[in-house]
Amino acid sequence: MVGPAVAALARVSRRFRRWATALALAAAFAGTSMATAGLSGHGGPVTAIAISPDGRLALTASFDYTLKLWDLDRQVPLQTLRGHTGAVTTVAFLPDSRQALSGGDDGKLRLWDAAYGQELHVFDAHRGKVADLAVSPDGMRAVSAGWDGQVRLWDLTARRSLRTLDADAGMVNAVAFTADGQQMVAVGAQGHAQLHALARGGRSRELPGQGLGINTLALTGDGRALAGGVDGRLHVWSLDSGTRIGALDAHDGPLSAVAVTGDGATVATAGTDGLIRLWTLGSRRLRHTLSAVAAPVWDLAFTPDGTRLLAAGGDGTARLFDVATGKPIGGQVRGVDTRLPEPDSRGAALFRKCAACHTLTRDGGNRAGPTLYKLFGRKAGTVPGYDYSRALARADLVWTKETVSRLFAQGPHVVTPGSKMPIQRMPDADDRRALIAYIERHAMPDGAAPTGSGTRE
Repeated sequence: MVGPAVAALARVSRRFRRWATALALAAAFAGTSMATAGLSGHGGPVTAIAISPDGRLALTASFDYTLKLWDLDRQVPLQTLRGHTGAVTTVAFLPDSRQALSGGDDGKLRLWDAAYGQELHVFDAHRGKVADLAVSPDGMRAVSAGWDGQVRLWDLTARRSLRTLDADAGMVNAVAFTADGQQMVAVGAQGHAQLHALARGGRSRELPGQGLGINTLALTGDGRALAGGVDGRLHVWSLDSGTRIGALDAHDGPLSAVAVTGDGATVATAGTDGLIRLWTLGSRRLRHTLSAVAAPVWDLAFTPDGTRLLAAGGDGTARLFDVATGKPIGGQVRGVDTRLPEPDSRGAALFRKCAACHTLTRDGGNRAGPTLYKLFGRKAGTVPGYDYSRALARADLVWTKETVSRLFAQGPHVVTPGSKMPIQRMPDADDRRALIAYIERHAMPDGAAPTGSGTRE
């Protein structure tokens, strides 16, 4: 019989990304965040990262719907990759260090020539969020996991789906190929782990479950699987024997990321507490604890030589650390600037969640959503230069105090069905009035907002 505490932790894994996103936004967007060193330029949390096999480049994926290509040594941006119509959740380089594959909330996988910022192909991958993807060591195949419960295998050369794998583990949160590319591991919200043989007719094998949800996964070259759980532990399996060989008490709260060096000697773990810990895997000795500025760390990646670690931050930056010393590499950079007027007011407190996607100024701030400057009286879907969903661009809706209140009372899925707005509601009428008054004071330079039903006669 599963106790209440265990059941609660299992539910945490199923909802991990959703509530952790809210936590990240509340923490990271409470004010201007000063990072110690790193890659800065996104308009929202950095949700995933990848380092090229040659160690020269990095890709960052963001809640702002974009990816950025970086020169890792100089920590300067080279390209911005645009195409996803939702938050980008996962990314990986191909072995040539030039092509990359990304997945997002729009359910698509996108193949890129990263050096030129060119989209090469779009795969209709999943009905809903792509939770994770991995590219095989030879770059010929990829595997993706979606919140639709499917795990799919892809031929990247022919650019087609090969098959859908058995996903008895329930909702799959993370996937990875073995070093020989002949098998892949999938872990999920139910605490199960599965080892899939990818050859036609190959069998799947269940690894011993640990009972609680698993959020993140990394494999060593010698055949160990390292899985980060909602219980704060790093669970270790032997893929050869199919046995669970130990666990490391890594963090007080859920693990959000794990990475391992190519030689399997050093592992990095991160959690929603914003801390990164470096461990010697064999002895399970803690070597360094790194601070990532009071924001959840979404992803981790070592350079191929294992000397540097890149961390994806909920404050809109990715930071590079020296593995030997645990110190940041590079100068100071500023995270997403979200200082708000009247910072102690009720309206500002309510708007902080909105600040992840929107500004109140003329400048859209490279956020995931359009600016709210002069919002009231504006027809929905009309901010120049913003890539609206077809549903919102065609909506016969004008933003007024009444329509904005209805949006938060009933939810975007009711008021603007088919749009890209995340489903969120504000049931308290006093909260809605305070938020609308705050937007009116700071986004309407010409005075009071118009009223009315918001539909055109």
